[in-house]
Amino acid sequence: MAAHTQPIAVIGTGYVGLVTAAGFAELGNEVWCVDVDAGKVARLERGEVPIYEPGLRESIARNRHRLHFGTDLAPALEHARLLFVAVGTPSTYSGDADLSSVHAVVGAMPASDRHALVMKSTVPVGTGAAIRRIFRAQGKDGFAYVSCPEFLKEGSALEDFRHPDRVVVGDHGDWAGDAVADLYAPLGAPLVRTDIASAEMIKLAANAFLATKISFINEIANVCEETGANVLEVARGMGLDQRIGRHFLKPGIGYGGSCFPKDVSALKQLAGNSGYHFQLLTAVIEVNELQKRRVMGKLQKHLGSLVGRRVALLGLAFKAHTDDMREASSLVLAARLQADGAQVQAYDPVAEDEARKLMVGVQFADSAFEALDGADACIVVTEWPEFAALDWPAVAERMAGRLVVDGRNFLDPEVLAAAGFTYEGIGR
Repeated sequence: MAAHTQPIAVIGTGYVGLVTAAGFAELGNEVWCVDVDAGKVARLERGEVPIYEPGLRESIARNRHRLHFGTDLAPALEHARLLFVAVGTPSTYSGDADLSSVHAVVGAMPASDRHALVMKSTVPVGTGAAIRRIFRAQGKDGFAYVSCPEFLKEGSALEDFRHPDRVVVGDHGDWAGDAVADLYAPLGAPLVRTDIASAEMIKLAANAFLATKISFINEIANVCEETGANVLEVARGMGLDQRIGRHFLKPGIGYGGSCFPKDVSALKQLAGNSGYHFQLLTAVIEVNELQKRRVMGKLQKHLGSLVGRRVALLGLAFKAHTDDMREASSLVLAARLQADGAQVQAYDPVAEDEARKLMVGVQFADSAFEALDGADACIVVTEWPEFAALDWPAVAERMAGRLVVDGRNFLDPEVLAAAGFTYEGIGR
């Protein structure tokens, strides 16, 4: 058997776990997937994919013969040496990462000198060292450990797996690090082979930097609104500078999702716990929260009091091409609209089921047109392609008002103006 087609195990079947499992199955690896959620495992065994990610359902179906799902760790330990950990590490109230699921996996490992934990979950710097101390204390010194952070973007996660811009492997220069590097070799990506602590920091630092770019361009957008400049032109001019780059220079209503809010908070908290006040990240977080308030300000500028007003939210997921509602801007906007007395009607093509679990008092619609019926104003929250293709003159006949707040600068202002709408973008 070639080194890159060795059997592996993936513990945790969320976004990262399922994409990782499907990706390695595509490469020819047998993959044992383990999850404590028996209901989710049963759905996967029936061929149902519990999350929305473009191409994932089809990939799992094509490679189903290489994918094994279960709740029992024993088959995974029997067949695979490399155990990829892809469990959740959400933020606690203090801002630290909640590592309870990680420690549950660590505690379930038997003593072994032929297995390795490969950490895909985003964890604070020092987690690998702490886990190795736990292994030693439990008489599991032979259990190897590798940090191999993920860099998958929801909405394009499978393509990111297939064409990574780098693979980071943090280890002690032992067999486990070599095995992980060999596993990823067929993808042909640049390999960053480093120590465990540095690998852990690479992930946190990368996400914090990208979040900083988002908050920075949002600040520039706010200044553009005051000075008459167009932030889209500013971003275009900035992005052509190779030292800056065009990615993540899209102004809007702030970042969300499962990674940026959690990882920025975790790095800020890690720095504070180490005795360093990370002032820049404090500002990044504050700017991101204030950006949502500016949307409310745009509504109030045109409508005055929101009491009794009907406001349509187009898009609920934190970004297009996913059903992930974690830290979605729509959650904040819906709550603030309701607190100001507005009635909220909303539509999302894939995230409604997840949104219903988190939103109370919102009227969900089956289409964008239905959500816009009788609305005094509309907020574009998520840049789903179908919203740009809407028949806006027909929308104008259905809405009670003519205000569109484009929270993603996604629509064409000229098209909206021709249809009789008042258009409010971000920094335009």
